[in-house]
Amino acid sequence: MLKSIQIESFFIEIGELTYFARRFFKELFKKPFEFNELLKLCYSIGNKSFLLVGITGFIIGLVITLQTRPTLEEFGAESWMPSMVSISIIREIGPVIIALTFAGRIASGIGAELGSMRVTEQIDAMEVSGTNPFKFLVVTRILATTLMLPLLVIYGDAIALYGSYIVENLKGEVSFQLYFNKVFNAIEFGDIIPATIKTFFFGFAIGLVGCFKGYNCKKGTVGVGLAANSAVVFSSMLLFIIDFVAVFITDIFFEI
Repeated sequence: MLKSIQIESFFIEIGELTYFARRFFKELFKKPFEFNELLKLCYSIGNKSFLLVGITGFIIGLVITLQTRPTLEEFGAESWMPSMVSISIIREIGPVIIALTFAGRIASGIGAELGSMRVTEQIDAMEVSGTNPFKFLVVTRILATTLMLPLLVIYGDAIALYGSYIVENLKGEVSFQLYFNKVFNAIEFGDIIPATIKTFFFGFAIGLVGCFKGYNCKKGTVGVGLAANSAVVFSSMLLFIIDFVAVFITDIFFEI
């Protein structure tokens, strides 16, 4: 009985999220266009995540190289290290881990911010005053996360490759030029383009879930914490689903 109720509530929430996304696309092309608020949010979201993404990317590069190098040395294939690390980071590890970090930092913040505005009736006050709170609060935040995450992933991937280079330089005395020559020789457009495209969907999902949870927050101040927590959990789960679909489609495309 309890499981059936939980499953039913899950599908109800999926339906509400779908309707919320439909409303976003409907409001997206309506005037007024909040360009100033969008630029402000892009700067705020990027600035908040810049240091965290840089540290995350650097550690990714260090750890992957340190863990993989001994195995490759056993087979005398350590010269393949730059190629292997670059492809694995750019295709999969970089986008997914940085998106999860971004979700933990931004989705929870959006959920808590909009949730506190909902329970303190600020959103209701905006509706009464004639302002469209959905357009001003939701559309701008979803667009900001959609636009900023791909830029942060590119930045994080670059830092991760530099971290990998440092390990290779210390362990194998590989020069900067030689390392990145091997990196760019290994990477193709088929690695970069699908990985970049899916980060837009990652950013959209993170912003959508964060806004959905915060905008529909209930149960007073307790609901603010629940909105922030569930925004991170739900968006992280959605990221894995999107990543699976993206990898599946990419695999079919390149097989053809």
